Amino acid sequence: MSFVEWLDVIGLFLLLAGFVIGLGAVTVIDIHGFLGRTSSYWTEATTRTHKVTKPMIWAGVTLAVVGGLIFYRTHDFSGIPLMHALIALTLIVNGSFLSFSVSPFLLRREKEGRSGELLPASWQKKIRRLSLDI
Repeated sequence: MSFVEWLDVIGLFLLLAGFVIGLGAVTVIDIHGFLGRTSSYWTEATTRTHKVTKPMIWAGVTLAVVGGLIFYRTHDFSGIPLMHALIALTLIVNGSFLSFSVSPFLLRREKEGRSGELLPASWQKKIRRLSLDI
């Protein structure tokens, strides 16, 4: 195998590993959030879980983007590369909402000793809307 072929293998591995890690983390936190709508137990579990899934989302996005740039370096930006970019964008939007909106809110409530309380209806709507839109 030549260097270029190995570069393709490495790029494909990073791309796939990134999507597995990123989408897996998004799935875990979205399921926790869904279960936490009506359960104080799952609300607290979501607060704890997001501390693990948030960095995994960003690690997955980074790996997928780097892998995509390597693997698709000789392809036109259409078809499959475009679809992969749209999926990565979806992960970035979801991860940004989690990191910059939901996470500070959850951490503030945890600091106040309210991590087991159900989220206010307004936050539940925001979270549900983003999850359904994506």
